[in-house]
Amino acid sequence: MRLLHFSDVHIGVENYGRPDAATGLSTRLLDFLRTFDEVVEHALENRVDLVVFCGDAYKSRDPNQTHQREFAKRIARLAAAGVPVFLVVGNHDMPHIVNRATSLEIFRTLDVPGIYTGDTFATHVVKTASGPLQVISLPWIRRGAFLSREDTQGLSPEEVNKAIEESLTNAVRLKAEALDPSIPAIFAGHVSVSEATTGSEQSMMLGRDHVLLKSAVALPMLDYVALGHIHRHQVLNTDPMVVYSGSLQRVDFGEEKDPKGFCVVDIDPSRPSGRRLADFRFQEVDARRFLTIAVDIPAGASDPMELVLKAIRKQDVSGTVVRVLIKTPAELEGHIKEPEIRAALSGAHYIAAISKESKEQARTRLGAANQKAIDPHDALDLYLKSRNIAEDRRKALMQHAERLMGDTAPEG
Repeated sequence: MRLLHFSDVHIGVENYGRPDAATGLSTRLLDFLRTFDEVVEHALENRVDLVVFCGDAYKSRDPNQTHQREFAKRIARLAAAGVPVFLVVGNHDMPHIVNRATSLEIFRTLDVPGIYTGDTFATHVVKTASGPLQVISLPWIRRGAFLSREDTQGLSPEEVNKAIEESLTNAVRLKAEALDPSIPAIFAGHVSVSEATTGSEQSMMLGRDHVLLKSAVALPMLDYVALGHIHRHQVLNTDPMVVYSGSLQRVDFGEEKDPKGFCVVDIDPSRPSGRRLADFRFQEVDARRFLTIAVDIPAGASDPMELVLKAIRKQDVSGTVVRVLIKTPAELEGHIKEPEIRAALSGAHYIAAISKESKEQARTRLGAANQKAIDPHDALDLYLKSRNIAEDRRKALMQHAERLMGDTAPEG
């Protein structure tokens, strides 16, 4: 039995994009759809038994019609090919008002064959080509549902989170204990788990997180734990495997170095409960590259602009979202020409920033005795050396200084 686990598609993230000439859509929207297509193609070409999506289809809780159409088009393509899909509702899929429908509820309403919606905390039995699979679904838990309960009224946000965590921990354990040990079982949730390393999703989270201990989901009755909500792919546990697939695209520079992709899981139903995982691999997708070019210009640099251009030439900027961060002595800042930098970055998809940061230079201090004894020539030479002026340039400056001193020296 082969499963494909992915999450956090976030259709609607359009920062660092521009209008696409052919479609009129944001190029960043097309980025997110392109990697989503990679997931669909892999599932179809490899005939996976179930696709498990662990939440956050959209950036917005109220996605527009175009975003909904593009997500549904890809899910429908899987279902039409006979690949069942399990959709867990994430925090970005929840409406602002409690009684309104989630953005994924339409699939359950239409009763699309082969599409299961995990919008409640429940155990589902999913029919696959390789036999049945039990799925414990944990969608994002609304804080408001707990705040309205008498036992949490008057509690601080931290105390409410603790109440949610304790309640969920007990509930997950009870669900796991009630599983049929003769049928493979996984957990699919959109939740923060302790020990996970977060990234830029911190800026996208809608409200304060409740966090489950890893031990709350790493239960021996489970053959695999599929998680969404954290954008960085990571394996938190190996027995059973507890895995965040991560997002399919980078949202900002906080995810610059993170690999992006999805997980492929092979389960052997003939093995005993909790020991059925036969294979696991992380499949990278062709996500848009983010690139930071940092340049530190030393004091006294004869051609600071060339140092910046040289740093750019060392990198392959084609198709990237790029930023250039320049640290420069204040007196050289005027030599940095932004139009030349933009021209050198012409192959990039988007120039996010060209920033110049002036750095203070430590002043050379002379001892009290030396301040009285040193002559202007030696003082200037010492100053130039302290600024790390290149030898040839320092000699040239000293020669000019000597001529000036000679012209202005007092007579007699």
